[in-house]
Amino acid sequence: MEHGQNRLGLRRLGQSELMLSPLGLGCWQFSRGSGLVGRYWSNLDEGAILDIVRASLAGGMNWVDTAEVYGGGKSEEAIAHALDKLRQEGSPHAEPAVATKWWPMMRTAKSIPATIDERLRCLGGRQIDLYQIHQPYSFSSVASEMKAMAGLVKAGKIRYIGVSNFSAKQMAEAHRQLAQYGLKLISNQVKYNLLNRRIEQNGLMETAKELDISIIAYSPLQQGVLTGRFHKDPAQIGKLSRIRRMQSGLDTAGLNQSRPLIEALGMLAERYRVTLGQVALNWLITYHGETVVAIPGASKLRHAEENVGAMSFKLTPDELALLNDTSWAAVKPRT
Repeated sequence: MEHGQNRLGLRRLGQSELMLSPLGLGCWQFSRGSGLVGRYWSNLDEGAILDIVRASLAGGMNWVDTAEVYGGGKSEEAIAHALDKLRQEGSPHAEPAVATKWWPMMRTAKSIPATIDERLRCLGGRQIDLYQIHQPYSFSSVASEMKAMAGLVKAGKIRYIGVSNFSAKQMAEAHRQLAQYGLKLISNQVKYNLLNRRIEQNGLMETAKELDISIIAYSPLQQGVLTGRFHKDPAQIGKLSRIRRMQSGLDTAGLNQSRPLIEALGMLAERYRVTLGQVALNWLITYHGETVVAIPGASKLRHAEENVGAMSFKLTPDELALLNDTSWAAVKPRT
């Protein structure tokens, strides 16, 4: 897909000057098979990573999202290497906005400034446009974390501050603490998709809209369920790890409950001559106006090409409402 296929345009991330494409490239899968969470994915070689990054950025994405814990810096290094290659090729897409995250488990807020130079090194000296607290679990308070993050902005180490997996209350507290330093919290990265709508039930979406904080949706396709592949061929479920099956609700009851949603996605996919996954992504980044952006991953070139294609059309208000209604029927508690 050629550059310029992003027909949805750029949108402002929170109250920042970052103008981002509605979809960015999630880079967990570039962990090179190492580290605590990196082993979830197989080890992609440099050529495959370069192809995925090139196709994603040429197709209309203008930002990437990675994290310290993705292979202990391996994902950051892989992104930097791919972008260096694109720069050598003379690509006009070699300078995307970069988001990464500090890992808080078993650490205090003092680790935030102590580890930032390593983050910058892994990213090849690139500017960190968005630095996020990865989880709300550290040995320090939100106030201490935000003080440390504000210090990084003042020192010119990072541009903007975000959080990830914070509750509505924690997010509001982070926003309040940053105001003391004349700064804004601009994003909260959480799990959100047509089959996981908890943030619309626990006050998080409402609070984000009130405070003008963007939602960055991860796992936007519910780990492949919203592509319809498991409904079409249930035998594929047996190839998945037990934890992945449990996380995704991939059992007979779950498939039956979500089938009407998959059928609605299929109907719209035929109408637009796109895939079910592209329709699901388009809903996610359109239904709430410009509040939600998403970071689908890609472990194959065709995944990257499909992701960017989700920005090439726009569902109508009636179609958005249809998916909304069908989705709520699919996510209601099973009886």
